[in-house]
Amino acid sequence: MVRRHARTVALCCCGSGLHQVCEALVPLAIGLTVDHAIDGGPPDAILLAVAAILLLFVVLGAAAGMAYYRLNAAVLTEAHRLRVRTTSALLATPRLGADRRTGDLVSVLTVDATAAAEFLRGLVNIVSGAAGLIVTVVVLLRVDPLLGVGILLLVPAMTWVVRRLGPWLERRVSARQSSVGRAAALAAEYVTSLRTLRGFGGGPEALRRYRRTVGESRDAALRSATAVSLVEGMGLLASAVALLGTVAAAAALVSSGRITIGGFVTAVTMVSFVGDPVQRVARGLQQLFAARASADRITALTPLPVDEESRNTGVPGLPRLNDAVIGPVTGLDLTLHPGEMLGVVTADRTLADTAAGLFGGRRAPDRGEVTFGQLTPGHPDLRRYVLAAPHTVSLFGRTLTEALDTGRDTDPRPALVAAQATDLAEDLLDASANLSGGQRQRVALARALAAVPPLLVLRDPLTAVDAVTEQEVAAGLAAFRREGGGGATVVVTTSPALLAHCDRVLFLPDSGPAVLSTAAELGTHPGYAAAVLR
Repeated sequence: MVRRHARTVALCCCGSGLHQVCEALVPLAIGLTVDHAIDGGPPDAILLAVAAILLLFVVLGAAAGMAYYRLNAAVLTEAHRLRVRTTSALLATPRLGADRRTGDLVSVLTVDATAAAEFLRGLVNIVSGAAGLIVTVVVLLRVDPLLGVGILLLVPAMTWVVRRLGPWLERRVSARQSSVGRAAALAAEYVTSLRTLRGFGGGPEALRRYRRTVGESRDAALRSATAVSLVEGMGLLASAVALLGTVAAAAALVSSGRITIGGFVTAVTMVSFVGDPVQRVARGLQQLFAARASADRITALTPLPVDEESRNTGVPGLPRLNDAVIGPVTGLDLTLHPGEMLGVVTADRTLADTAAGLFGGRRAPDRGEVTFGQLTPGHPDLRRYVLAAPHTVSLFGRTLTEALDTGRDTDPRPALVAAQATDLAEDLLDASANLSGGQRQRVALARALAAVPPLLVLRDPLTAVDAVTEQEVAAGLAAFRREGGGGATVVVTTSPALLAHCDRVLFLPDSGPAVLSTAAELGTHPGYAAAVLR
């Protein structure tokens, strides 16, 4: 982050540091003005000193405003970049987040991305606070060496204590972020399965588990807040000790005649100010420790390394299965041809998901071999070649045009015609709530077709569509992919309408060898008939 924003960070350090330097010089200017007035200086000189003090305030205000604006822009930009980069990695390599719940991933992409980007602010706070402390010590040494040495000894002691608390604070913050992610994940799962939970009476147990998880999250947040408060409290305590000690020492020095009244005003005002840079340093250290804890959670989702041999194996191609085995099904031998539409049928939903992942390049077979041209399943380059549209429909955007934007610069109108979705309203309500289930499935199919991928894998794309529309969409799908140069298509389904338009059908029984034939020939197969006609 620092390398990417090196110029902005340097500029903000200079601006924020200048603000602290000017703040530290204000007490000195006030003390000199007081001494000048007590000594009977001319009014013009006193007015000039007051004008100089006002100029210091103008400079420090302008410097702080510039630094604040540029630093906020850098932090927000970096947080957005972290979210986009991590989201892209999860989409390109789904196995990265396979062991995380959805809510936990959302927590990483929001809370942790923002906290990690705050590293820049913490760095600027430490640098500017250090600049203010240096000027403070120099000014107090000028007033009297005893005062300067006192501050010089206090600040390193406070910094040492905060650094010792840093690892403990980092662990507390990391535990808080993890517990928040677990609570968000559980909430997301319960919202998704609320109807099912009510159906079998699992609501009370779900509520009990959610209360327990939220309680753990609350306790972790309290422990984290305790750690943060302790660090900030150490800074406040150091400031209070410095202020009381300096006032007492300065009063004694005035009584003994070692410093003037103006020096006393400078010392007391300066120590009143020193709390600000001390707090900046303490807050900056706390932000750095919290950013590291969040960064650890983000880096756990960065792309896994791909060895150079697999990266340079060549171009992707259509899948070829050689004696592959998935679960209880054996004997998967086939090569998908350009323009072909292949149906995959099974009565087992888990097996259907496995088959969709196999043809989508997201998983390897249990035994045997599956290749996509010169690539193997899981290779990141397959994301540009294979489009595996999930059964669950998620439409993004406020209009139909936005929902059909695939980012591939293609015309979605032919795809809408093929999916029989030209009669739908242009405006979409939140989460396409104004569309029925069948309409949403047709829009999702049109979006997949509009992307024109070399290999399209569909998982039960028309389960919410009526029988007449299903026949029309099935015909439009087959014609679009064959005549429009859309490439090969794999449809994992038990829909007779879709299977009737497939060139070949692969039947996966509950156990034993797979059967590859046509829909018409498989009609006499008992297992196939039971899966399709049930």
